Amino acid sequence: MTIYRRYLKRSASFILTLFAASVVIFLVMDLLPGNAAEILLGTSARQDTIAAMRSQLGLDLPAYLRYLNWIGGVFVGDLGTSASYRVPVSGLITERLAVTLPLAIMALAIAVVVGVTLGVVAGARPRKAADRCVSLAAQIGIAVPDFWFGILLILLFSSTLHWFSAGGFPGWSDPFAALKALMLPAVALALPQAAVLVRVTRSAVMDVKGEDFVRTARAKGLTGQRVLWRHVVRNALVPVVTIIGLQFSFLIAGAVLVENVFSLPGLGRLAYQSLAQRDLIVIRNVALFFAGMVIAVNFLVDLAYLWLDPRMRAA
Repeated sequence: MTIYRRYLKRSASFILTLFAASVVIFLVMDLLPGNAAEILLGTSARQDTIAAMRSQLGLDLPAYLRYLNWIGGVFVGDLGTSASYRVPVSGLITERLAVTLPLAIMALAIAVVVGVTLGVVAGARPRKAADRCVSLAAQIGIAVPDFWFGILLILLFSSTLHWFSAGGFPGWSDPFAALKALMLPAVALALPQAAVLVRVTRSAVMDVKGEDFVRTARAKGLTGQRVLWRHVVRNALVPVVTIIGLQFSFLIAGAVLVENVFSLPGLGRLAYQSLAQRDLIVIRNVALFFAGMVIAVNFLVDLAYLWLDPRMRAA
């Protein structure tokens, strides 16, 4: 099978997966209990008003027509109008993405620096004191959820030390204040992902240390540090880079709870508020965006593997 056929196969798989995700999202939203029009208008609303709202939301149409109308609008960039915010959903997502995207980038940068560095330290000298301490910290980081880290950070740095605000976002008119407001939630998001990177990096370093080319480098008289950073770490980063690529999408999708803990006006908080208000139009599109982000990153990582690893192209 040629490389082009493999690219086409991966592309077809991406499209089918995204289609399946859209169907699942629509069905789940459609099966939610309760009358969305009645929730939006209140229980005291008249029946004719509720019926008019149902017609405005398209809830009186058959399910397959509602799905086709939704997907057709997605393809042309028309995501509909929010029933609760009364503004186009595309504008809402763009506005909230200006908070969630920098938050995810900051969290990923912190996770990479902390996770890879500690993973190399642990893998370089396994079963020593540093390795045991780093492994214990990684276990704790994996076990504790990110929103709980957020609560602990608020208690320490906001309530006790008063170094950071407990929540809110001042906007990007003052970049320093905006980055400061995102620092604690970024750390809360980054710690569990850094713990995962520690485990992956440690295992990769230990595996590469046993390869023949590493023993050859040592036999040539190279120093231990030069062998570690020039030969071991360089080759151990291949699986680590794959995990880093996948973590970016997980950080965006995982911001739902952390944004609510810190009261950040991002996509996660938008999804939470829309779910409480039964604003199905917003929920569907935000959920599809999250799903599409995860699927797209997986797709790009898969394509990158085909390009980087000749063994996969020849298989």
